[in-house]
Formats: sequence, structure tokens, C-alpha cells
Amino acid sequence: MSTPSTGAPPTRPLNVQARASLRDYNTFGLPAVAATLVRVASEAEVKRVVDHPEYGRAPKLVLGGGSNLVLTRDVPGVVLKVEIPGRRLVAETADAWIVEFGAGENWHEAVAWTLAQGWPGLENLALIPGLVGAAPVQNIGAYGVELEDRFESLDAVDLVTGRSVTLDAAACRFGYRDSVFKHDGFGGLAGKSVITRVRLRLPRPWQPVLGYLDLERRMVETGNHAPDAKTVFDWVCAIRRAKLPDPAAIGNAGSFFKNPVVTPEQCRDIIGRDPEIVHYTMPDGSCKLAAGWLIDACGWKGKSVGRAGVYEKQALVLVNRGGASGAEVVTLARAIQESVYGRFGIRLEPEPVIV
Repeated sequence: MSTPSTGAPPTRPLNVQARASLRDYNTFGLPAVAATLVRVASEAEVKRVVDHPEYGRAPKLVLGGGSNLVLTRDVPGVVLKVEIPGRRLVAETADAWIVEFGAGENWHEAVAWTLAQGWPGLENLALIPGLVGAAPVQNIGAYGVELEDRFESLDAVDLVTGRSVTLDAAACRFGYRDSVFKHDGFGGLAGKSVITRVRLRLPRPWQPVLGYLDLERRMVETGNHAPDAKTVFDWVCAIRRAKLPDPAAIGNAGSFFKNPVVTPEQCRDIIGRDPEIVHYTMPDGSCKLAAGWLIDACGWKGKSVGRAGVYEKQALVLVNRGGASGAEVVTLARAIQESVYGRFGIRLEPEPVIV
């Protein structure tokens, strides 16, 4: 005799691990242990964590690909490992393609997928490590394009109420490598929400963004001054691979410091003392300085503090030379900050979140 179906599929147990090592979940390869690790593969599972009698009240750290994280200690409470899949075209209009990704999708693979579908616009952001859900948090950017330039909206779950919310660009309060998700206090959402889905707006007709020096050099080298999106994608991948270490081979978190933005007067003063400084004029007249150049000028390229070091090919990248601790990385970062401030009067800001 068969058992009558209730109609609803059984709810699978939450994927929970106690005393979980986080070494393999951060690209720096730093040692840390999560008191409780919960892998969430859907919005519903995030809400179940919020409603859970034990996990709901515990402090939480949201973890994506771990590519923008420096762990200096073990993590109490609950670490939410976001693994929400999904990729689809939401809408196609005369002026844009709107595409949606689950927060657990790999960012670079998402970029490659859009190009394969014939929807260009993200090619300058190729090979940035991490997951899609982290892209709005950091307002990732490279080679003249930032996430906010292609952003439509996102869905998130409030970690206090469990309610779903949708945020547009204004609500995300994007800044240079910054967003509402990086701020505590009134109005900030750091540690207060989990991004579950991200929608991007890829403008039509497509126009290449080629203003960065490395891309201009590629055009000169190849004689191709009207590259298509796939060519730009390939150029960006080649440039990044030549400069940046593969986290699978050498632990790192990509660019460690933000490129500082200064006034035109400050820029002219620095150029007067160091004419070779790499800089870019911003639309508002301010100047963005290349943090890697500043660090290199202070003699840090290739140097180490303990088992943490500065990458030999790109001074903007700090690396784990083998067995480094988070404390060693932070000590090195602070020494670099003091050195750059002492010479140029500029305080470098770290890009990664330091826990």
C-alpha cells in the first residue's frame, strides 16, 4: 500500500560543520577555524539559519570565495558559506541585456558566460577572483569599469528579520571599492544581510572601454584599435595573469590596497617631486594614483615580513610565502602604509576585509 504524497518535497537538513577549518576557504590560505560553518545553497536556507533557535542569535560572518578576506583569528558564531547557484537572462530591451546570477556563482565564469551568450559589457572585469555575491560589496573594478557601471539590482536576506529585500544602486551606496555592505552603524549593512542574487545591466549598443594604459599598450602592440569584446576579455586576462599570482599557487587576496584619490593640487605636488608617478585624472578633476607604484617607489617589491611578502611582479599584491598568519600579513601591510605615508604623505587603505 503506497503512502499518500503530501505534495511538498522534504526539506533537506542544513549543511552544518562544527569547528571547521577556513584555510581552504580564503585565497590567502590563512589559518582560522569557524565555530560553526553553514553552507547555504538557496535563499530559503539563509532564512532557515535566521529562524534557527541557536544559529539565528549567533554572530555571523558571510563568506563567499574568500578572495577579499584576511583572517587574523578564529571566527566565533556562524560562518555562512554562500553557494547559491543560477544564471539567466532576465530581460532584453533595445538598450540593455539584464542578466541575473546566484550569489554563489564564480565571478570570472559569469563574465565568460555572458560573452559566450553574445552579451558583452563585463569583459574589463575578467579574471577578478571571488563570487558574484561579493562583487557589489566591494564594488569591484578594473581597467576603467566598476561594478556599479553595470549594476541593476540585487536581492538580499536581512539577518535579523529574515525578510527578503531588493536594493537598487542608490540603496547600495556605491563608492570606490565601497558600498553600504562594508559599513557598520546607522544605515550600514555590514554583517546584517546576505546577498542572494545579483542582476547586471549590460548596455546596448556595446562600446569598448579602452582608456587604461595597459589596454592602450595592447592596441599599439597589436595594431588593433577597434577590438571586439572577446579581444578585450583576452587582453585583460593576459595582463592580469602576467601581473598577479594565481591564488592556487601563491596565497593572496589580489590588490591589497586601494588606489588613493587625491586633489589636483596634491597630484601636481607629487608629480613635481616624482615625475614618473603613474596617475589618472578622474571625471571630477581629482587624480587617482597607482598604489602599486607608490609601494614600489618605497622599495617594498619582493620584500617580506615573516612569511608574508610583497609580490615580485606587482607591489600592490601581498602574498603568503608559506605558512603565514593573518597577523604577519597585517604587520606587513601596516609597515607599507607607514612607509608610503612617510614619503608621500598619503595613507593607503586596505581593500580586503580584515577579521
